[in-house]
Amino acid sequence: MEITVYGPVRSATGAKTVSLEFDGGTVADAVAAFVDAYPRAEPHLYTDGDELRSSVRVTVDGERATMEDRVPTDASLTLMPAVQGGSR
Repeated sequence: MEITVYGPVRSATGAKTVSLEFDGGTVADAVAAFVDAYPRAEPHLYTDGDELRSSVRVTVDGERATMEDRVPTDASLTLMPAVQGGSR
């Protein structure tokens, strides 16, 4: 599976797009596998209570997805955490 990341998560991967072995499952399973491979991404994606932050957006093959949606093994996943900043 290919995973494209944005914002501060990119500092955890060192690249915009990474490949990850994934045997299929739900979006929650895919995000957990990503965090297992890139543990520095965890605080950007999960709350202290181990729930996905409400500001994180996930797409599967370009379509917005919920944590319960199924993810095929050959899917493309995108993780978009909230990005802060800007000018006043």
